[in-house]
Amino acid sequence: HTTTRSVAGFANATYSYDGRYTVNGTFRYEGTNRMGKSRSSRWLPTWNMSGAWNVHEENFFKTFSSVLSHLTFKASYSLTADRGPEYVTNSHAIITSYSPFRPFTSGQETGLYVSDPENSELTYEKKHELNIGADMGFLDNRINFSIDWYKRNNYDLIGITPTQGVGGSIYKYANIASMKSHGIEFTISSKNIQSKNFSWHTDFIFSKAKNKVTELNARSSVMDLVSGYGFARQGYPVRGLFSIPFVGLNSNGIPMYNINGKITSTDIDFQTRDNIDYLKYEGPTDPTITGSFGNIFTYKAFKLNVFITYSFGNVVRLNPCFSYQYSDLSSMPREFKNRWTVPGDEKRTNIPAIISKRQYEDNKDLMYAYNAYNYSTERIAKGDFIRMKEISLSYDFPQSWIAPAKISNLSLKLQATNLFLIYADKKLNGQDPEFFNTGGVASPVPRQFTLTLRLGF
Repeated sequence: HTTTRSVAGFANATYSYDGRYTVNGTFRYEGTNRMGKSRSSRWLPTWNMSGAWNVHEENFFKTFSSVLSHLTFKASYSLTADRGPEYVTNSHAIITSYSPFRPFTSGQETGLYVSDPENSELTYEKKHELNIGADMGFLDNRINFSIDWYKRNNYDLIGITPTQGVGGSIYKYANIASMKSHGIEFTISSKNIQSKNFSWHTDFIFSKAKNKVTELNARSSVMDLVSGYGFARQGYPVRGLFSIPFVGLNSNGIPMYNINGKITSTDIDFQTRDNIDYLKYEGPTDPTITGSFGNIFTYKAFKLNVFITYSFGNVVRLNPCFSYQYSDLSSMPREFKNRWTVPGDEKRTNIPAIISKRQYEDNKDLMYAYNAYNYSTERIAKGDFIRMKEISLSYDFPQSWIAPAKISNLSLKLQATNLFLIYADKKLNGQDPEFFNTGGVASPVPRQFTLTLRLGF
């Protein structure tokens, strides 16, 4: 049983002068017993300061009003905090009961063990953030533009770190990491054509973000870094992906790798946390550029919506489909058509051979060679894509048609979503980059066609 107690209070003040200048300040003070016994960790003040300048309210703005419809500058700076993951509740030692092993049931007894030691130094995850932005409109607001730039400094981030084992626990949660990030976002909305019977509106959204782990008091294994989900490593993005350097196939079609300067097929330790600098950094698994491009066309009672999404800057790990043995139930991708089959093929292909049972019996370490191939530099693709997200066409029936039937409104809409990829890396071989390595039972969203009839009385 656990008892969680939290208390918080906040104050907010806003001052505005003549509709031109606005200043806002927020102060929050909160505490919880989840964050340890130390008074410096139990209570935390956070705050936010922001301001805006409506330039279009100034007298001198009239000079530019023929071109510039409105202009606002805004900025904010804040310290925010989070108590961390919900399962981090080890402010006190957690003692759990269990049944120790005894050779006979007559000797059974209940035991106690420390499942989580006291962690009184644990404190909040914190973030300093600076935002600067502007909103503006042109040509009587036919073109509207908004831009925001931000810089964040996250520190005291909570994660698992190894210990010396004192207290009965090898790993514990601690404030082990710091991270810096920055990005820019802008939106453009325009009324390209506006007439009595026809209109064309466009919306374009662009976002670019980068982050870097500046401090990390934890050690990662080779498997953590190459698995495909992305893992934190100091000096790299928070979800960086690494690969085992592939150097080619040998004369028998077995993949070879460069492990700390040694060319080998089998001398690979996936669990080691030492001497892992030989791994090649491929890139982040999270996209650095995202956005959308939408167009809405209207002609009388017809409305056509064409919506495109895009994402760039990340890499994905291709499915781990290579193995030292296969069965009749194995599902093989297209790459196997170009695999090594006879000596000399190593000069034209990088797809390893399907080894025989005798080869494996002679050297059972070959399983490491094929497992490493799944996590090598050969099994990386770009996650960039441009997707036709939605196309819809709707029609609003005229009132003159439906009024005699005492119907207030009647419309028909045909909508198609996730139609196709306009662009994606050819190495994906048809696999969907947007739903890659999502784990569990996740699967790509299928194409959907929806016919909607709206009727109102």
